[in-house]
Amino acid sequence: MIPFNKASLAGNELAYITEALDNMHIAGDGAFTRACDEFLQRQTGAARALLTTNCTHALEMTAHLLRLQPGDEVIMPSFTFVSTANAYVLRGAVPVFVDIRPDTLNIDERLVEAAITPRTKAIVVVHYAGVACEMDAICAIAQRRGIPLIEDNAHGLFATYAGRPLGSFGALATQSFHETKNVTCGEGGALLINDPQYIEAAEIVREKGTNRARFFRGQVDKYTWVDAGSSYLPSEILAAFLLAQFEAAGHIQDARLRIWQRYARELADWARQRGVQLPTVPANCEHPAHIFYLLLPDLEQRGRFIAHMRARGVDTVFHYVPLHTSEMGRKLAPGAHCPVTESVSDRLVRLPLFSTLSEQDQTQAIEAVRAF
Repeated sequence: MIPFNKASLAGNELAYITEALDNMHIAGDGAFTRACDEFLQRQTGAARALLTTNCTHALEMTAHLLRLQPGDEVIMPSFTFVSTANAYVLRGAVPVFVDIRPDTLNIDERLVEAAITPRTKAIVVVHYAGVACEMDAICAIAQRRGIPLIEDNAHGLFATYAGRPLGSFGALATQSFHETKNVTCGEGGALLINDPQYIEAAEIVREKGTNRARFFRGQVDKYTWVDAGSSYLPSEILAAFLLAQFEAAGHIQDARLRIWQRYARELADWARQRGVQLPTVPANCEHPAHIFYLLLPDLEQRGRFIAHMRARGVDTVFHYVPLHTSEMGRKLAPGAHCPVTESVSDRLVRLPLFSTLSEQDQTQAIEAVRAF
């Protein structure tokens, strides 16, 4: 069976883990953590990057930094992973679900302003498959209305919008290094801080509500509890693994883009004949080849397609169930209306895409698709 995803070593992962052990420092915020933070700052232009245990925790940090209160509203797409909503719900905030565009599957910027109320405290965008949302329009709305913008950039590291890195538009942004992401440490994430006013508070939140970061910089002679916080700092072992992946990112990205482009090229005619939609990438966007998906005509054909591919030795998977139709979503946002999200969720299927996918295995996958 050709798997949908396969994590693999890309270079110095094992050597760096050994080095971390030899350094006798495997708790967080050592040399490997700092090197990962610096890589992300160079890649995205963030004023500060802070490695976290996962993207969910980075999102939770954004909710804390915005000082959200029960009843506050946060605008977001329904077509996203549950963590995007949970981070704010944990603080008592209410998700306001907005429908997505039928082309890029990103939040529909034309619907955002109508969702704003006096209780709106943040707008969260998700760059689906690493293809950017319409950031000019969304940034203009956020700026005009004085509402902080957050980027859930779990899919979008190495992608750009109008030449600018994703993760650099919001006051805050988050990254994921889960095993399904382009670069990974199994479980990991990061908070990107573009508005410097949040830097010191973010360091405190990540370090259990203490000013430990200031202590290690020699700015105070001891550290103490100064605010509410939690433990969001990953181990040096994970950071060591991740740094090796960062160093191999050029090779990883070249391989993924080659695979993505071959799918797009060799499935174009089949898709046209079958009424299947392939990924849309606007001209002003550069994507990171995170996902290659097909939008089948309906749910019934999607189910048959997945079974057909499995019978031919290829694992394919669908993606998000709309948050507004979930049990929790119906409780929190009973009036949400997102018909495009519901349609896309029923029809989307993802093809195998990972940097070590062989040409032979991709050929098998493509031939299996064409046989449907």
